[in-house]
Amino acid sequence: MADAVDWALAQQVASRVSGSDPFASSYHAAGMERDFAEMTERAQVYVEAETGFTSAAGQARARVVDRNDWVRANLASYQRLLRPVLSRLENTSSGPVGLLGGKVAAVELGGLLGWMSTRVLGQYDLLVLEDENPEDQDLVYYVGPNILALEKRHAFPPGEFRLWVALHEVTHRTQFTGVPWLRPYFLSLVSDLMGAAEPDPKRFFAAAGRIADGVRTGKNPLEDGGVVALFASAEQRETMDRVGGLMSLLEGHGDVTMDRAAIDQVPSADRFARVLRARRNNQNLAAKFLQRLIGLEAKLAQYEQGERFIEAVEDVGGPQLLNRAFEDPANLPTIGEIREPSLWLARLGPAATAA
Repeated sequence: MADAVDWALAQQVASRVSGSDPFASSYHAAGMERDFAEMTERAQVYVEAETGFTSAAGQARARVVDRNDWVRANLASYQRLLRPVLSRLENTSSGPVGLLGGKVAAVELGGLLGWMSTRVLGQYDLLVLEDENPEDQDLVYYVGPNILALEKRHAFPPGEFRLWVALHEVTHRTQFTGVPWLRPYFLSLVSDLMGAAEPDPKRFFAAAGRIADGVRTGKNPLEDGGVVALFASAEQRETMDRVGGLMSLLEGHGDVTMDRAAIDQVPSADRFARVLRARRNNQNLAAKFLQRLIGLEAKLAQYEQGERFIEAVEDVGGPQLLNRAFEDPANLPTIGEIREPSLWLARLGPAATAA
């Protein structure tokens, strides 16, 4: 029986696409592991003081990786997450067709992860599995070559920039380890999406209909989640909307916390943010199309939408009102409420509470 994805080929393709950065093996890389261990520890103190969340998982641990290491870690995550879908695909494909499909999927996934590995700076690995090595779990990853390249290209002070990156990633870890229900809730949404996935040809006709509707109404059919959203069932799209609302809240909260948590420690934070924003906006047309196709453009919009939502909520009731969103899954904003904060305020704001 052919595997639905040829994972070894995916790694090879990703390695070729990611290439290498001259700083990866230079003397500049020395000391990054030590720096990020210290910055991550400091960031946790600042983030917990700012958010009021206390991590139940203890001290955050840093791991500095190169692009290939980052790809390997994410391929392992994809294998775990996609297990329910891949088992069904493997049961329906065999022989030359199945073998070819596994290689095509590997080239697509490897190409995607290889490209992303050249852009990402850090990532919190929230998948904690009891049957795997504890030393490889609950880690904050930093992609050393990409961070070094930005520091050198833009003359960023390393001490400030590394703390700034650490603040964002540690905020995400603190969200998932400091709010007891958040990790299991998020993973349950992902499980629902994976469990509902079916290799159903009728999805192609539904996707074609959504594309036609987009052309007719002038709305980009890829803007709400890329090609994956096009092929999703109604139930999956509903779950994707819940995931979108949650991730917009978390990304916005991450940026706001990062800006506030160590404002005296990172005086260059505004410049860092401007440069990275320009970096996203100045990509070539092919890169922008790829972002739109895979839904990454929608993810980038989550930062801005989440920040606007938080600003609107805090204008009414301050951080105390915003923290109501973290009290219970029922209090989380939907993607519609993220885009129209007045809807969430009507449901959970001061007037709703008084009533």
